[in-house]
Amino acid sequence: MLTVDNINLYYGAAQALRGVSLKAEPGKVMCVLGRNGVGKTSLLRAMVGQYPIASGAITFDGADITGLKPYERARRGIGFVPQGREIFPLLTVEENLKTGFGPLKRDDRYIPDDVFSLFPVLQTMLGRRGGDLSGGQQQQLAIGRALVMRPKLLLLDEPTEGIQPSIIKDMARTLKRIRDERGLSIVVSEQVLSFALDIADRVLVIENGEIVRDDKRDTVDAAQVSKYLSV
Repeated sequence: MLTVDNINLYYGAAQALRGVSLKAEPGKVMCVLGRNGVGKTSLLRAMVGQYPIASGAITFDGADITGLKPYERARRGIGFVPQGREIFPLLTVEENLKTGFGPLKRDDRYIPDDVFSLFPVLQTMLGRRGGDLSGGQQQQLAIGRALVMRPKLLLLDEPTEGIQPSIIKDMARTLKRIRDERGLSIVVSEQVLSFALDIADRVLVIENGEIVRDDKRDTVDAAQVSKYLSV
């Protein structure tokens, strides 16, 4: 599905990613764990093309997309839910969802029914402004907006940030349902180990811009991984 091969990324003289390689497989959830500032967001934004890499390669569905712009990657089927959600607070829920139409052909510019099946609350709030929603509802809106694009790969940057524990449980169930019903490849950056273990098929740990652990869900050593998450 998507392969990241030995990529390096810099901000000026500072190196944010160091020889990072990973492979996101269809119908699987991969979690990238790490503290703030270790490179998780840089990695996801490199995948979607927002941050250019200095070296290495990114391929998607067998094609090299390293040089493609973000909108070109979106057209190929890469959806992104950014950290902080980045919804439009003055637009209605319906208008926010329709901003996902950008990469779609004209005939595909409608909101799929399964968005409301996954997030029934959005259907009841279509006329409400996005900024009036709770944090959990805004996160549902951000994920729904990404799903409107009919992605093959869904990237989520710290989706549990600022979300109540009870909502986090609901989010975990929803992501697993998206994986199972849509067969999507999902990559999630996170700091919450319990959430990652609940949803992931594979868990990676990033530290100082490098992947330092790569484990299948059943072989994760929670005590060892926790050392990379504690402040």
